[in-house]
Amino acid sequence: MARLQLSLLALFSLCLTLFTSGVLSQSTFTIVNKCNYPVWPGLLSNPGVPRPPTTGFLLNPNSYTTLSMPASWAGNMWGRTLCSTDPNTGQFTCATGDCGSGTVGCINGGKPPVTLAEITLDGSGGLDYYDISLVTGFNVPMNMVPQGGSGTCTALWCSADIDAVCPTELQELWYGKVVGCKSACVAFGDPRDCCTGAYSTPATCGPTPYSEFFKSKCPQAYSYAFDSAQVTCASADYTITFCP
Repeated sequence: MARLQLSLLALFSLCLTLFTSGVLSQSTFTIVNKCNYPVWPGLLSNPGVPRPPTTGFLLNPNSYTTLSMPASWAGNMWGRTLCSTDPNTGQFTCATGDCGSGTVGCINGGKPPVTLAEITLDGSGGLDYYDISLVTGFNVPMNMVPQGGSGTCTALWCSADIDAVCPTELQELWYGKVVGCKSACVAFGDPRDCCTGAYSTPATCGPTPYSEFFKSKCPQAYSYAFDSAQVTCASADYTITFCP
C-alpha cells in the first residue's frame, strides 16, 4: 500500500512538473480572414514535430477559426487564393500558394510567391520565435499578434497591398491579373538574390534594391535570407489575420 501511494505521488509530481514547465501547454491560433475573397490557409510542420490539427482549410471572408496547436510546434502558415476543384479530376489547385497535394490539406509548402508566417513554439529558453517572411515574395497581406504572453511580444504587420505596386519583372500573373509578387530570388535565381553559393553568409549577402522594395512596403517582415526580423514571446496565443 505504501509503495502504491509513493508511486501515485511520484506520478502526480511528474505531471505537475510537466505542466508547470510548459511541456503539456498548448497555444491557440486564431486565424482570421478580413479579405473580401476566400483564403485557404495552409500549414506545414517542421521535420520531427507533431502535426497541427489541420494542414489546410477554407476561410470565407469575414470569418475565423481557432486551432489548438501541439506543444513545441514549429512550422509555417500561408494563405492560398483563387482555389478550385476540377470537376473532372477532383484535383484541388490554387492560383497562389498551391501546395501540390491535390487536396485542401497540405503535405508540402506553398508554391512561391507567398506571404509566410513562421513560428516556433517553446523554443530555446522557453520562448516562441515568430516572423513574417517575404523571402519568396508576397501574395496576401498578413499580420501576427501575440495574445496574453510575456516578454517583448511585438505585433508584426505586413498590411500593404504589394501586388498592386509590384514591379513588372516580379509579377505573378493569373489570366493576366497580378496575383502575387515574386522575390528576386524566385524570379531570377541569382545567387546574390538567393544568398547561395559564394553569397551564402551574412558577410557576403546583403540587401538588394529588390529586397529593399519589399522592406519599404513591410518593414517588419524578412525581405531576404539574412534579414533580421524575428521576434520573441513566451506562453502566448496568436491571432494571424489575412488582409488586416
